[in-house]
Parts: sequence; structure tokens; C-alpha cells
Amino acid sequence: MHTPLSPDLASMTGFARDRGEAHGIAWVWELKSVNGRGLDLRFRLPPGWDAIEPGLRKAAEGRLKRGSLSATLSIRRQDETGRPVLDRAALETAIALAAEVRALLPDSPPPRATDLLALPGVLRSTALEEPDEALMEARLGAVAESFARALAALDQARRAEGARLGAVLAARLAELEALVAEAEADAATQPRAVRDRLVASLRALASETPALSEERIAAEAALLASRADVREELDRLSAHIAAARALLAEGRLVGRRLDFLTQELTREANTLCAKAASRSLTATGLALKAAIEQFREQVQNLE
Repeated sequence: MHTPLSPDLASMTGFARDRGEAHGIAWVWELKSVNGRGLDLRFRLPPGWDAIEPGLRKAAEGRLKRGSLSATLSIRRQDETGRPVLDRAALETAIALAAEVRALLPDSPPPRATDLLALPGVLRSTALEEPDEALMEARLGAVAESFARALAALDQARRAEGARLGAVLAARLAELEALVAEAEADAATQPRAVRDRLVASLRALASETPALSEERIAAEAALLASRADVREELDRLSAHIAAARALLAEGRLVGRRLDFLTQELTREANTLCAKAASRSLTATGLALKAAIEQFREQVQNLE
């Protein structure tokens, strides 16, 4: 049976990067998300950028509902080349002061450029400068917009992975359905086979214990045969498979519900194996358990 897949299926794993440069800085965002029981957000921001985090959290919570997200921001100033910058005003002040000194000491040699550059304040490092409030606000806004782009790319990556997972899960459900059909074929003759085997055993015992009547033998055989009937387990397995298909067609935020269904599928498969009275049904039950476990492993990745 074909399983329709929702385009909204999303994985909890993904990676995205966005970079930019403006207002004298260059930056790189790296976003990585992995599986998680709920939504866990972790931001690594440079010193002085903490003010932007609440807005980033709100944006992430608007797009993601489950998974562990790690968001790292790297920033460098575009004028941080390692070369100091000349402060012309400070240099002009130093030259004027040197001229006053020479006027007082006419025999003194003229100041050398290296001497002037060595004076405090003439050369400065841009890395130590703090931006004014307006510039910092502009930088915060640009970096926040970049985060939004990275978040959208991450969401797209998670959806792409969700589509792949959906196809894998649909194939697993088809496999489970085929195994249930095999189990139904094996189970159709199980109650009669169990009863016939038990009747033969009890009659052999009755020859040694005459107190057991034919009616008692038939009643005990019927009771044990009914306990070996696995039709209810097979019906519930089919119902759970149908429910899983409906969830895959529904879309986002189905991971937890599918995980619950795998627990129910496992419970029914265990009961089926416990009741199996033939090697073929036992083998089919074990194959069911293995396929359900593989289904569960993939479900763990869905949002």
C-alpha cells in the first residue's frame, strides 16, 4: 500500500551557515541541530553581544519545536589587519609641541618621524575602539537578519532530511504490513493445530489416567487453543500500521506519536512470539520485531 507523505515532515538534524559583512564587521553564523526530547537552544556569542540573544531565541522557537540547536557566531572587524592607524589630530598636536620646543631650544635637532609616532596616542589600534550606540545597533540588526536567513536554511535542511526519512519509514511500514500478512497466513491454522496436538497428547495421558473423560480432554484442548489464537494481536498490529501511515501523511510534530506507536507495535509483536506454536510463525514474529526496531531507530530522528 502506498503511503502519502506530508511535505511538512521534518528531521531534527540539520546544518546551515550564513555569512555577511556590513558596518565595519564581517561575521559567520553556524547552526547545527541534532536529536533532542524537547527544544534545547544553545548560543555561543562574542563578548558584548548578549543583548541580541533573546530575539534570536524567539526566532528559533518560532520555527523549531524539537531538537538540540547549537548556534555559533564568529565576528571580526574589517579594519583589524594588525596594522595600527594614524591619529592625525594627535600627530598635528605633537608636531606643534615639537615646534614650540625648537623655538625655545633653537640648537636642538628637528624631531624625527619615528620619535613623533612613538608618542602616546599618535598610533592607535582600531581593535580597542568601541563603536558608538548607533553603529552597534546597526551591527546587531544586520547580524540578527543573518541569523534569520541561517535559521530558514536550517529549517529547509531539516525538511529535506524529513522527506528522506519519510520515504524510509513508508518502506518500513510496507515491510511490516507484508510480515503481518505472512503471520495471518501462518496463524489461520494455529488454533486447530494446537488443539489437535493437545488432544493427541491428552488422550495418550488418559490411557494411563482413566479418570480424564473425553469431554474434559476436549474442553482443555479448546481452552489452550483459544489462548494460542493471535488474531487480536494481528488486528492491533494492522491498526497501528494504519495509524502510522496517517501520521506520516499528517506532517510536522509527529515524532513523539510515532515513537509511542512503535512501543505498541513492539508489545503486540512480543505477544505474537509468545503465543506462536509453529516455527514459521515464530520466525515471522522475530522478523516483525527486527523491522519494528529499525522503524523505531528512524522515528527517533523526526521532529
